[in-house]
Amino acid sequence: MDKAYNHKDVEEKLYDFWEKSGYFKPDTDTKKQPYSMVLPPPNVTGTLHIGHALMLVIQDILIRYHRMKGFRTDRKSTRL
Repeated sequence: MDKAYNHKDVEEKLYDFWEKSGYFKPDTDTKKQPYSMVLPPPNVTGTLHIGHALMLVIQDILIRYHRMKGFRTDRKSTRL
């Protein structure tokens, strides 16, 4: 076993598998109920802080959770 973790040994294989399996392609089935969220406007100061990272993590968790529950989460799934 190597003393240091080499991400290229592991992550390239995983990424290729995910791409070939279609995991990055959104489900665009219009019969499914859409799930969307309203994103806040950009920060006025332009300075990023830990609050931004937390907000993005929460948004990512919510989208992934609803996608696993069968909702449409593609960019065009919003109802107007």
